[in-house]
Amino acid sequence: MAKVLVLYYSSYGHIEQMAQAIAEGARQGGATVDIKRVPETAPDDVVQAAHFKTDQPAPVAEVEDLPNYDAIIVGAPTRYGRMPSQMAAFMDRTGPLWATGALNGKVGGAFTSTATQHGGQETTLFSIITNLLHLGLVIVGLPYSFRGQMTLDEVAGGTPYGATTIAGGKGERQPSAIDLDGARHQGALIAEWATKAAAE
Repeated sequence: MAKVLVLYYSSYGHIEQMAQAIAEGARQGGATVDIKRVPETAPDDVVQAAHFKTDQPAPVAEVEDLPNYDAIIVGAPTRYGRMPSQMAAFMDRTGPLWATGALNGKVGGAFTSTATQHGGQETTLFSIITNLLHLGLVIVGLPYSFRGQMTLDEVAGGTPYGATTIAGGKGERQPSAIDLDGARHQGALIAEWATKAAAE
């Protein structure tokens, strides 16, 4: 049975919800799953003033945890079309894993959220995916086998590069059923690929 890590950063809970859906899909795909978050690096006064969601039960990950998994799915909101500094700081600490090839051949994926429909979802996904490729992971996105991302009937997230959601400028929109279904679909696909890779 493949072991999957869903690693995320979430300021307001949108990515936290997506992480839970990704994990649900991965479990449906036959994997055991851990959900962990990266450390908050913003000063406490900023966190309080911005009303960040601080009651997140997921444990904080350590870089040394990563080699213990067959697949790593990374989620973070966008910051000006790229991953936020909290996730970047965590990724910047993975140099020893890169140097030893500790993650070579593992399966990876990415998911994100933006305030608006065109707020940098794909560039943020690629900023995450680029790190994973450098670390040697094989990327699984959200292919059009998930038909929900084709809808024109409502505002919805979803790109072929990874599951996404749209949070709204004030965080007022929560992930929709389509967004969460896309996350589950990607999680299941990654679990299936990780199981195949682990069996080889």
